[in-house]
Amino acid sequence: MKYQVLVDLYESLGATAKRLQKIQLIGDFLKTAPEGVLEESILLMQGRVFPSWDERKIGMAAKLVVKALQTATGADKSAVEWMWKKTGDLGDAAEQLIEKKKQATLVTRELDVKRLFSNIQKLAALEGEGTVAAKVQLVAELLTSATPKEAKYVIRTILEELRVGVGEGNLRDALVWAFFGKELGLSYDREEHAVAMDNKEKYQEVLGAIQQAYDLTNDFSLVVNKARSGGLAALKSLGIRIFTPLKVMLALKVDSIEEGFERCGKPCAVEFKLDGFRIQIHKEGKGIKLFTRRLEEVTAQFPDVVDYVRDHVRGKSFILDSEAAGFDKKSKKYLPFQSIGQRIRRKYDIEQTAKDFPVEVNLFDILYFEGRTLLHTPFAERRRLLASLVDNIPRKMVVVRQLVTEKEKEAEKFYKESLKAGNEGVMFKTLDAPYKPGARVGHMVKMKPVMETLDLVIVGAEWGEGKRAQWLSSFTLACIDGQGTFREIGKMGTGIKEKEDLSEKGDDAEGEGVTFEQLTNELKPLIIGKGGKEVTVRPKIVVEVHYEEIQKSPTYSSGFALRFPRLVRLRADRAPEECSTLEMVEQLFAGQKKGKSIAEKEK
Repeated sequence: MKYQVLVDLYESLGATAKRLQKIQLIGDFLKTAPEGVLEESILLMQGRVFPSWDERKIGMAAKLVVKALQTATGADKSAVEWMWKKTGDLGDAAEQLIEKKKQATLVTRELDVKRLFSNIQKLAALEGEGTVAAKVQLVAELLTSATPKEAKYVIRTILEELRVGVGEGNLRDALVWAFFGKELGLSYDREEHAVAMDNKEKYQEVLGAIQQAYDLTNDFSLVVNKARSGGLAALKSLGIRIFTPLKVMLALKVDSIEEGFERCGKPCAVEFKLDGFRIQIHKEGKGIKLFTRRLEEVTAQFPDVVDYVRDHVRGKSFILDSEAAGFDKKSKKYLPFQSIGQRIRRKYDIEQTAKDFPVEVNLFDILYFEGRTLLHTPFAERRRLLASLVDNIPRKMVVVRQLVTEKEKEAEKFYKESLKAGNEGVMFKTLDAPYKPGARVGHMVKMKPVMETLDLVIVGAEWGEGKRAQWLSSFTLACIDGQGTFREIGKMGTGIKEKEDLSEKGDDAEGEGVTFEQLTNELKPLIIGKGGKEVTVRPKIVVEVHYEEIQKSPTYSSGFALRFPRLVRLRADRAPEECSTLEMVEQLFAGQKKGKSIAEKEK
């Protein structure tokens, strides 16, 4: 299939802001896409060439793209950078430069999806001497074959900044439109409302089956193939696959013990909530793999955890959900996330790092065991099975502490014990509830004593002045809306150090003690647009942020602004798509107003 077919789709998607129109465009494409390039096309539509759980990364910085544009167009560096500054977007700059190119330095041929996909994937595999030149050559080859419009999207794909509105929600709904729309009698009016739906229950069943199939496989191309070839029955046949991570189930927040019981019923399970990071553990025979909640494989970074699983969990085949918590080697007390966060991205000196920053794996759920999927098994049964398989070895691997009770006083005492142990708080869990991958559910809630922080994505920054002139020093933050679009919510410049504390170990920019220099180094390769002192960056870095108040604001695209936002820590365990939602911000704003009203009445 010619790449131009995808480019035409991108242009149509970019030309409309209407969500349902985008869904129809995507759905019509899915109906006709050749099976031989379906997997590549669906990934490319999402702006990637690897599944979300694949540890390989394109790793192409903007400065290398500039070199590739020089090679492909014959323009010098200053001309490329001038065009980049003028357009504010390297993709747009590529489109204009290709239109004006002076010379073709490589053999040209028509660009197709397979070749484009293959070349971009090769970028991730290049290592060692000559890597820079090889990467530049691969990209230049694509650009030389590309039309101006194709060049724009080649560059945006390489920089992982496609921006055409093909998020998971739109893809899911497009699947309904493509393969079940006629059966459901589905159509839309000009106001973008579903006006014809013969069977609402059937619609919800189809939507749920597609979502579950994706949550279990994390592979939309597989889901599309099943829907296209076998309909609803084929979708429902998709199940868990060992070594393909599932999206984890997430918790809502409550503010009191009473609210926890209201949500989860009486009796319910109350568990320690640790300040660590999620690890999903897969085992099949002798093979063991570990994944973060971002679906990234981190097996190599945690050889100690692999040993614990091999030595202390019985079973040939299973998937476990857990939280890895750091602890102090001397006092044995739990430590906050930032003390071990750097282990997630560590590639060198792994064994020494494991000794310096040890973790205790707290297991709290089992999703699959010896060929049997347990997602619909009641939580209490899953917990009993898990406990029967694990040797509890403190400060290595344990089943998380749990209290089953219906008494608020007992739960309050347990909550205080958790805080005293150095934990964040407690979790409440409904005893007969299923496990729902990828969902924030009401039958699992968390309670913490501190004001709710927000996990936000850095989408822009501004170069500093004076002694901070070499650093980015003001950072634009964004939450995410229901369509997967990042919405700006304020600017942050506090909570960041000017100088590194040399007494702190580690060289990764994780947690408290992050400097302007470290954050600048993290963001520089992600710059995708320039305008004066301001830069636009690819949404990738997630930060946890404290704030004094949420205010209504017409200045930012979210409609809200944070008053005095302050960096708490970087969250390497969070994907950009997992950042705080606009709905969450709205709820916090409403709760904040309610709290003020109560306080005013009490006065």
